[in-house]
Amino acid sequence: MANLDEPLYKVLGDKTAKVLSKGLGLETVGDLLHHYPRRYAHRGELTPLSGLQDGEHVTVMAEVVKVQGRPLTRSPGYVLEITVTDGTGLLKLSFFGRRGSYRPERELSPGTRGLFAGKITTYRPRGGKPQRQLAHPQYKVVAARDAEEAAQEWADEIIPIYPSTKGLDIETIGKSVGTVLDHLRLDADPMPRLMLKRHGYIGLREAYEGIHRPKSWEELSKARARLKWDEAFVLQVALAQRRMAAARLPAKPRPAIEGGLLDAFDARLPFELTPGQREVGREISEDLSLSHPMHRLLQGDVGAGKTVVALRAMLQVVDGGGQAALLAPTEVLAQQHYRSITTMLGELAQAGQIGGADHATRVALLTGSQGAKARRAALLEAASGEAGIVVGTHALLEEHVQFADLGLVVVDEQHRFGVEQRDALREKVPGGRPHVLVMTATPIPRTVAMTVFGDLETSVLGQLPAGRAEIRTHVVPPEKPAFLARTWERIKEEAAEGRQIYIVCPRIGEREGDEGDGAAAPGPAEDGDRRSPLGIMELLPRLEELLAGLRLGVLHGKLHPDEKDATMRAFARGELDVLLATTVIEVGVDVPNATVMVIMDADRFGVSQLHQLRGRVGRGTLPGLCLLVTDAEPGSPARERLDAVASTTDGFRLSRLDLEQRREGDVLGASQAGRASSLRLLTLLRDEEVIRDARDEATMLVEADPDLADHPGLAAELATLLDEERADYLEKA
Repeated sequence: MANLDEPLYKVLGDKTAKVLSKGLGLETVGDLLHHYPRRYAHRGELTPLSGLQDGEHVTVMAEVVKVQGRPLTRSPGYVLEITVTDGTGLLKLSFFGRRGSYRPERELSPGTRGLFAGKITTYRPRGGKPQRQLAHPQYKVVAARDAEEAAQEWADEIIPIYPSTKGLDIETIGKSVGTVLDHLRLDADPMPRLMLKRHGYIGLREAYEGIHRPKSWEELSKARARLKWDEAFVLQVALAQRRMAAARLPAKPRPAIEGGLLDAFDARLPFELTPGQREVGREISEDLSLSHPMHRLLQGDVGAGKTVVALRAMLQVVDGGGQAALLAPTEVLAQQHYRSITTMLGELAQAGQIGGADHATRVALLTGSQGAKARRAALLEAASGEAGIVVGTHALLEEHVQFADLGLVVVDEQHRFGVEQRDALREKVPGGRPHVLVMTATPIPRTVAMTVFGDLETSVLGQLPAGRAEIRTHVVPPEKPAFLARTWERIKEEAAEGRQIYIVCPRIGEREGDEGDGAAAPGPAEDGDRRSPLGIMELLPRLEELLAGLRLGVLHGKLHPDEKDATMRAFARGELDVLLATTVIEVGVDVPNATVMVIMDADRFGVSQLHQLRGRVGRGTLPGLCLLVTDAEPGSPARERLDAVASTTDGFRLSRLDLEQRREGDVLGASQAGRASSLRLLTLLRDEEVIRDARDEATMLVEADPDLADHPGLAAELATLLDEERADYLEKA
């Protein structure tokens, strides 16, 4: 007998264990039992030989009429060819291997009846006509007297199809699983018995049998439900322990203070806050008043007013004697934030200057490309506390950047920063942690996962400020070339009306590897043979002809920072009609007069990027137009993605689409898109109710037994899930 921790070689032998280890990384009985089938098949209705179609998966009942073997002509080896008939036609069965090694040769002699299942393919023998065959079919010999009953039973059997790899066939995996199940000895069920009873879940042994050797679809359904619950519950226990630990971390409370900077800022605002902005502001204000760190996601569509909400939170912290850091992913965005914040604050950002308000603060800008003098000044203002607000890029994360009293970290577009980078800022608070607010228009799949799991408090701005125009989005497809010609005409019409246009390309230049800002998402796997993505420098000469007479500017990440800033300022002042750019303008760029966004090779971008890019237009009272130019064919995954983006401006809906396509990443680890998912059966969008129930149960259990002293089996499951890397990730996250 073997428990879940038993090494596979003790149950299966060295040879099979090595194959499973090398091919799939499976080392223990538990590893193999959690290698679930990716799908299930049943052999289905019997197919007459006269009606076979190439590529079909079929099951036929037929009689062997001929058996012969021959050596392969182009490679060493041997093929056993068995011809069968059902009276309506002939079919060849082919088995490849070494001579004398075939069980079929012994069992399938002429006159034998059998059931044969597999995929129909066509081959052409040398000098002969094309023939249909089954290569290495599954088969079962049946006696004539019980042929019909055996045929139905065999056809109805549920067949697990396992994920496999080169050199490791599905049959080996299936046989290994069967052997392990026959020898399995389980200790006590790791899940609390009363909890399982409350939710109607079967036992673990029964679940393993039902997922790997189901006798009925109902049995399989019950097994999947139980094992999904295990995944959800163990994860929720880990997150409940994390929430409890986070609540014990110290953070300096920063309650709102009457008559301070925040009140003065509200009084000078030239517009009314939306009800959503006021409500979200209240939630954040309450969090900032607590003695443990805030960890909140501020999600709002492009143009919903997230920056104003974040600035009000920063001012509350400054009123409380602290500092706030705003971390932006690009220099263009950092400079944009710096300008917009200082403009909105006016004299409130001019402490120590002529004309500054009595209780004003300072706003400092810190980027990697600053000159030495400006950098020294910004570092001094941050370290002395003179600057209540420090705006910067990754330069803020460097060790020598110090703060007098960092109370709040605001991360703009959180998907552009890793946990390690965000943690570097939090470490700048000796003996405690700052409050953290992360902002995004379209959360990455992992963030959606964390909100579904309840591990990230979320505030949503679903209402656009008054006067903000709508954005219409259309796909410009390859099957309608007139649409592309109309695109260039529309640009000229908008420019003639005094409006401005963005044109975005996935990369900068023509040379292989010159991907520019590296922000474009790779296309789907089936697009591997397509041409390289379009570069700015390829398109520029064509635009100079197509848009002759218009003032064109170029912006990308490899330009000198001063040149980038000058180009962006010229566009903002209306001195350029068209800005040809990479995704360097993806976030934060605010030019209310820009009305059209044309995205070339739009299928090469991710959903979040497309949503962010189109948010650069329609930022004033004029309606925005976004055109997604693509050569993706109708019905392809890339085209479906673009059609979905065109169908809605709801960022959270789009992020859920992203989650469907990319998966959620490792919820407890650093991977941000499903290549290393810690979930095998659980899918967030279909199993939200299961996840919520598991969260409630896990919260109650951890509150009553924080260290799982009364649940040793569950503690062992948790230890298996939380390896050293994931435990370290949770500590930082």
